[in-house]
Amino acid sequence: QVQLVESGGGSVQPGGSLRLSCTSRGGTLRYHAIGWFRQAPGKEREGVSCHSTTSSDGRTYYADSVKGRFTTSRDNEKNMIYLQMNTLKSDDTAIYYCAAGPFCQAVESWPFSSWGQGTQVTVAS
Repeated sequence: QVQLVESGGGSVQPGGSLRLSCTSRGGTLRYHAIGWFRQAPGKEREGVSCHSTTSSDGRTYYADSVKGRFTTSRDNEKNMIYLQMNTLKSDDTAIYYCAAGPFCQAVESWPFSSWGQGTQVTVAS
């Protein structure tokens, strides 16, 4: 397992943008599928995106609620995964987590065994 660390959360007005970052301590993310998940107060955790490794199908999956607004990218040289969030809405307010696993199953969470501590994103005017 890898130890994951998220950063980049904060407060932003509706329509604004944030970029979240995920890296690992003591291991490379190169060979892991990386998922982004979020949990809003009083709600269940939901999948946001999943970025496969280039050695698998190399696809990225997005939840319908974020398609066209959020983009996941990977920089293997820096050992970083990014979640670019644009046109943010109040419904995007949540704690965001990155997770590492062997593969993506759309944006489902069950393949993932390593999770970060999360970073808070608040969208409010």
